[in-house]
Amino acid sequence: MSLFQSTMPPLAERMRPKNLSDFVGQSHLIGEKGSLQKLIDCKLLPSMILWGPPGTGKTTLARLLANQCGLPFQSLSALEAGVKEIRQQIEQAARRGTTVLFIDEIHRFNKAQQDALLKAVEEGSIKLIGATTENPGFSVNNALLSRCQVYALSPLSEQDLLQIARRAIARDPLLQRHEVQLKETEALLRMAQGDARRLLNLLEQCIESLKEESPIVITNEVVQSIAQQQVPLYDKNGEMHYGLISAFIKSMRGSDPNAALYYMARMLQGGEDPLFIARRMLIFASEDVGNANPQALILANSTLQAVQQTGMPEARIILAQCATYLASSPKSNASYVAINQAMQAASETAQLPVPLHLRNAPTHLMKSMGYGEGYEYPHDAPNHFVKKHYLPDALRGRIFYRPGEQGKEKNILERLKALWKGIYPYDKH
Repeated sequence: MSLFQSTMPPLAERMRPKNLSDFVGQSHLIGEKGSLQKLIDCKLLPSMILWGPPGTGKTTLARLLANQCGLPFQSLSALEAGVKEIRQQIEQAARRGTTVLFIDEIHRFNKAQQDALLKAVEEGSIKLIGATTENPGFSVNNALLSRCQVYALSPLSEQDLLQIARRAIARDPLLQRHEVQLKETEALLRMAQGDARRLLNLLEQCIESLKEESPIVITNEVVQSIAQQQVPLYDKNGEMHYGLISAFIKSMRGSDPNAALYYMARMLQGGEDPLFIARRMLIFASEDVGNANPQALILANSTLQAVQQTGMPEARIILAQCATYLASSPKSNASYVAINQAMQAASETAQLPVPLHLRNAPTHLMKSMGYGEGYEYPHDAPNHFVKKHYLPDALRGRIFYRPGEQGKEKNILERLKALWKGIYPYDKH
């Protein structure tokens, strides 16, 4: 009998753990040193948000926590439930006593739906367990978030996935009808991407495709032929988006062009807008490379324009050239630090007058009041430089821009030291 023609649920559902001792992974939450374990042992279950990628055990863990603490369990899907359904569940909980209300994909609830939970969570008539793949700091409103503990679940390790696969082959009644051998596991584990559901679905499909063979031998070739092409895990509006762009920027900042290319490729394969990547590199060229290599800003700006003209897939080549150039360039954030410090000083000293010699004197009255008096035109002086004070008196000698010692900026530093000796202490750090 075909596994898929069976009236039994899919393998991933059949292998859902029935008790905490069978739960695989998330040892930082469950187990001897788990942050949730002591609360479970004392049957003190807080309202919580379980945040993690798909297939890491959020739904299963919610059910097991309710069972372990001896509490009734009710579930809602944010895709289907509205305020009416939420209130019905809360009313039922009030009649039966404290109930665990599990809400899958809680990030899809709007503010009104989330607010409908507040009173019941506050009073304790329900123990809310929300599951989300999105960063709750962005997707759950502050009022509800303040009433819940947030627990992050990690993608399952290869060791965890292998344990789950072997357990399924050994314990599942349908799989036990076949002799299944895991000869090679690299492709299976890689394509699972830390997702137990994906792993078990793929394993079941592989066994179904070979059901006439005995024994059924799972190899990398078999897995790849079933999976065809792995769909990248990427949400352009979610946690993966922010995580990958952060890793991309930090890799360039860390002067690692290889890592920068990898994270860029992840974003492009996931469907990220190439213009978004180009704009971020334009900012990076000024913020992180700066005057250590002024050419970087020119190249980044040209990259943005070129990507606009070409589009994908050719734009990937242009983006790669810019990313590798930026990552390999000498770095300086001196301009970035300087403008932030100058903005702060400007907000604190907005009352300071501009020195008279720097003011224009378009009228006779202004000239008689000393506007422009004593100003010397630098281009008329030797080396086009006049050593004069330009800042207000209260800020004399205050350095905002302190060039670094990388690339072109080292030359700038030496020039400023020579020009402003005795006024700006560039020789002191």
